[in-house]
Amino acid sequence: MIRKAVLEDTKEIMEIIAATISEMRNYNNTQWDENYPQEKDFINDIQRGDLYVSERDGKLVGFICINNIEPAEYNWLSWSLNGDCMVVHRMAVNSSLRRSGIGTELMKFADNLALASNIRYLKTDTYSINTKMNALFKKCGYALVGEMSFLGKEKPFYCYEKILNKKDI
Repeated sequence: MIRKAVLEDTKEIMEIIAATISEMRNYNNTQWDENYPQEKDFINDIQRGDLYVSERDGKLVGFICINNIEPAEYNWLSWSLNGDCMVVHRMAVNSSLRRSGIGTELMKFADNLALASNIRYLKTDTYSINTKMNALFKKCGYALVGEMSFLGKEKPFYCYEKILNKKDI
């Protein structure tokens, strides 16, 4: 089940973040660290109504932030469409439950949320060495648009887009 996050979810979200950062370090992925994302980022997402959580058997197993806030760095890329879009931000799945379809479920939720909002265009990005998210975006039908420098990181971020049709729901 996917639902809007509430402030009481923050503790479990931060536990997933800590485990994800630890796992990322195992393959030299520095996309997330002690500086980003922080608890305040998720509190802001929850207060804006942009954060959604996935639950299995009453336990929070993943989350995704979806809104229409585009990083300024997106302005330099050659996107296929101009106009309204939704952007997928901070997303993670409990590391012990990876490869069980939760990530795909969260991405499909983003598609459905966009279409329910009469938006047919999604954008997202991830660190170039985040092989797992890059693979998930491709699996979910996202096309690579280009790359950008972001968050002062050494390597580029890959930017993706997906154009939705009603048949996608």
